[in-house]
Amino acid sequence: MSTPLNAITALTADEISATVQKLGKWFHNIDLGGVQTAPDHFLGDYPRVKFQGFANAIPQDLTGKTVLDIGCNAGFYSIEMKRRGAARVVGIDSDERYLAQARFAAEVLGAEIEFKNMSVYEVAGLNEKFDVVIFMGVLYHLRHPLLALDLLYENVVKDVLIFQSMQRGSDQVDTLEYDYDFWETDIFNSPGFPVMYFIENRYSNDPTNWWIPNQAGMEAMLRSAGFEITAHPEKEVYITRKGEIKDKQPRAVYPPKQ
Repeated sequence: MSTPLNAITALTADEISATVQKLGKWFHNIDLGGVQTAPDHFLGDYPRVKFQGFANAIPQDLTGKTVLDIGCNAGFYSIEMKRRGAARVVGIDSDERYLAQARFAAEVLGAEIEFKNMSVYEVAGLNEKFDVVIFMGVLYHLRHPLLALDLLYENVVKDVLIFQSMQRGSDQVDTLEYDYDFWETDIFNSPGFPVMYFIENRYSNDPTNWWIPNQAGMEAMLRSAGFEITAHPEKEVYITRKGEIKDKQPRAVYPPKQ
């Protein structure tokens, strides 16, 4: 199901283009009435080319559902969820420039979306759990990535988490024992052991790239935070559902529950 958006017609293409330029460099390429917001993106027509790899893994009909888009950037995924009929979409980001872009894109396309300046560490302040939570392209920008997953599980995910992170290293995933002897060290040399690479200085000239997992590390972190992987439709994308914390051990949840 694709719900037509009530695009406004008051702005001309020239006026839209002028505002796009005024709002600064865009990371999301969005078609605003024929005006592309990031036509020269180094990844191509991004994030649409990414979305095409997993769009069919998300329900086509989100009628009546609530959606939270964390790290929404210019709102591409928020808008796509509204196209699928979501009753309410909330997008959060800590970058006011991206939020200004998102608000403009949603206005031009006639998509009713709430955008808020908020970091992933503050999601408890929403005081709401959402049917679908989108957490894409954020984890590797965080100093405390596992804490972020714990906060999502505890505070905002009601059912489905759509997750994506940049991955580097091996795509081998080893089957591991539940526990190992203290003197067992060979497992850490396997390319299929869960790993997070720490970026002390720069990667891709981006000072906010901090932690990058290999595939085994990404899947292990999701499971550890209580998310059951139900689909892996694209190399970096996972569709998960909120499950049980299997070891019953407490997780570091900050800030405290409201």
